[in-house]
Amino acid sequence: MNGFQQPTIDWAALSPELILLGGAAICLIIPLFLPGGWRRPFSAVVGGLCFVGAGVAAGILFAGDETGIGIVADAIQRDRLAELAQIFVAGSGLLAVGVSIGWQREERTRAGEYYALLLSAGAGMSFFVAASNLMTLFLGLEWFSISLYILCAIAVDHLPSLESGLKYLIVGSFGSAILLFGSAFVYGATGVIGYADIAAGTDEADRFLLVLGLALILVGLAFKASAAPFHMWTPDVYQGAPTPVTGFMAAATKIAALVASMRLLVTAFPSEARLWTIALAVIACISLAWGNIGALIQTDIKRLLAYSSISHAGFLLIPVAVGTSLGGRALLFYLISYAAMNVGAFAVVAARERELARPVTFDGLAGLGWERPGLGIAMSLFMFGFIGLPPAGLFLGKFYAFSAAVERGWTWLAIVGVIATVISIYYYAGVVGAMYFRRSIEVRLAPAGGSPPRDWALSATVVAAVVVTIGSFVAAGPLLDIARDAVSSLGFPY
Repeated sequence: MNGFQQPTIDWAALSPELILLGGAAICLIIPLFLPGGWRRPFSAVVGGLCFVGAGVAAGILFAGDETGIGIVADAIQRDRLAELAQIFVAGSGLLAVGVSIGWQREERTRAGEYYALLLSAGAGMSFFVAASNLMTLFLGLEWFSISLYILCAIAVDHLPSLESGLKYLIVGSFGSAILLFGSAFVYGATGVIGYADIAAGTDEADRFLLVLGLALILVGLAFKASAAPFHMWTPDVYQGAPTPVTGFMAAATKIAALVASMRLLVTAFPSEARLWTIALAVIACISLAWGNIGALIQTDIKRLLAYSSISHAGFLLIPVAVGTSLGGRALLFYLISYAAMNVGAFAVVAARERELARPVTFDGLAGLGWERPGLGIAMSLFMFGFIGLPPAGLFLGKFYAFSAAVERGWTWLAIVGVIATVISIYYYAGVVGAMYFRRSIEVRLAPAGGSPPRDWALSATVVAAVVVTIGSFVAAGPLLDIARDAVSSLGFPY
């Protein structure tokens, strides 16, 4: 016992996760002692404040950290990449809280448990993006995945929600098992689990086991990023899950999966860069093709956005695949506007769902641009932004992603991305056309007493998403500098 040395813990570095976990505990316990009418607003306020607090804590750490350091026996990396990703996750969570408030008033779900799970998922993602060994990588993955499995099925009175949760549980568990199996192979080949230790031991490692483990880890991470051909869960889960949960998943899960993937590949497997860069480029092309072609035939808007998410997984994998510093900066900049537009688009869908009391299709969107001008303009901005048109920041995000591919000498990959962008115009413009130029063939069942009351929290969420979307275009220079600082500690192979 005297020989046991307790690892030094940097509590400040863990502050974003601790704030979110503390909020989750408060949401679980305190509402039990509150009057029924106070539980939902109290839980929502706690959830929003904790996401703000986690983002502020990560921002303070970002401002003070110059170089990355390992903490908790080097299981966690304290650096600007992790802290910037934690800010993105906290921002996505805050927007999700805004979308959830009106939905929670209508559904008979327990507010305390709902916001506790949302905070727990955010904490798991914050832990996941900072992981610096294979054990903490898997623990972070399971941490936020289990929370999301329950959130997808939390609307127990709705069969699609239960179906969504079950499908995500089965397929997500399969993906996690593949990642764990791959980690075991890498450990068997090198005898270590730390990213830096793996990189240092690859020369003496069993190459077959190492490459096999790397391939399985890539597959496991591709499941979480909704990248084709490992996307099969995405359309059904996005469609069936409660819309606020879908918006949070579409944004935050992408952030966590792609940032963690970039850190793992660049830090642990630089010697195998010629393999994983080509593999990711192929996966990116498949995702671009499958996502865009699948979206062309969709009529349900949530399902269309699910295929859009698969397509954007391909765009996001392009800068990771090139393995350069410019690619790392492009990824982080892309994620800013992409996350905001995703939550904003699902917020508009949620607003329409509450008005129609049924899933939103193209016919359900008919007239939205005239009935709700603010929501119509915002949705149009998001759809054109997904295409990559200004003034959305994604215009520059795609430009830098394609520039990174061209700089690497992979002009063909940039061309594939441009072709995919051209194809996507059809279904994104179709959403805008439905809002302004389509006459519904369905009979709307308006609530008794006229239109439903406006949801101030949802409206504020949409406005915030619009501000971030346009702001990332206007303030591109400072944001790119922040992204450059975040990836400066990584040693890119090219």
